[in-house]
Amino acid sequence: MKQKAERNRSLELTPKEISFFEKKLLRLSSPVKKNELLNRTICQSVESAASFLPSRCVDLLFLDPPYNLNKTFRATTFRARSAGEYAEWMDSWLSKILHTLKPTASIYLCGDWRSSSAVQSVAEKYFLLQNRITWEREKGRGAKANWKNASEDIWFCTVSQKYYFNIEAVKIKRRVLAPYTKEGKPKDWLKTQEGNFRLTHPSNLWNDITIPFWSMPENTEHPTQKPEKLLAKLILASTKKGDVVFDPFLGSGTTSVTAKKLQRNYFGIEIDKKFACIAEKRLLLAEKETTIQGFRDGIFWERNSQ
Repeated sequence: MKQKAERNRSLELTPKEISFFEKKLLRLSSPVKKNELLNRTICQSVESAASFLPSRCVDLLFLDPPYNLNKTFRATTFRARSAGEYAEWMDSWLSKILHTLKPTASIYLCGDWRSSSAVQSVAEKYFLLQNRITWEREKGRGAKANWKNASEDIWFCTVSQKYYFNIEAVKIKRRVLAPYTKEGKPKDWLKTQEGNFRLTHPSNLWNDITIPFWSMPENTEHPTQKPEKLLAKLILASTKKGDVVFDPFLGSGTTSVTAKKLQRNYFGIEIDKKFACIAEKRLLLAEKETTIQGFRDGIFWERNSQ
């Protein structure tokens, strides 16, 4: 294994670890019950596993499929296609996992500006659209003849109008730059040893997310890894402790790991064996390391405020 830089904390796997963790992976070939599936990683395609999944067991479905781009995920390559073809592709697997959702379930569906129309059309076919979150993805290359692409979208959907949402669990702690006082006392803000802060309601525009990079222990080699802080917001807002979170495009395991750290149940599907093994290693590490960067003492801190 190549020698890493001193401050490089990215998670890696040795061949011995791959051999160990792959034994923990599930492959479904017949229907399974909910208790057989909870807190496990399934290593196969969504399409091949879908019909074996139990019905009405999922409280939160997080969908982060390949975007409509030419992108290579280790041994798997996704090719860009027309918006209509991309929508058909999404429908082909989404329709097969709808039976897993409870009537009160919430769904978060990721996409970018290119896939926006396709994502909305498929989401509206099956769910009630509640909102669209746009979050700043500060990584990315600049362009000489275009605007730098620095945002992604997450469509918030529900199965019905009866769903769980806990706004108190996802308030943001922001620094107060111009504190207002009334009769000499702070108004709607707190004075602390760390500075002046205010708890605010989160909007659908997020600029406090840090993409995992080499000095962060949650970082892996996955090319489109989502941050644990991003998943924590969605999980805390839309589930209670003990609820079930399902990610059919698990990647390196961020959804399952964050669910575990927040005392939720989970299961995920990942077609690539090495990424599935990375997810299992992260889940093992999460038994001792339960912190989430940017989330402390039940509060989400804005980026660079600590």
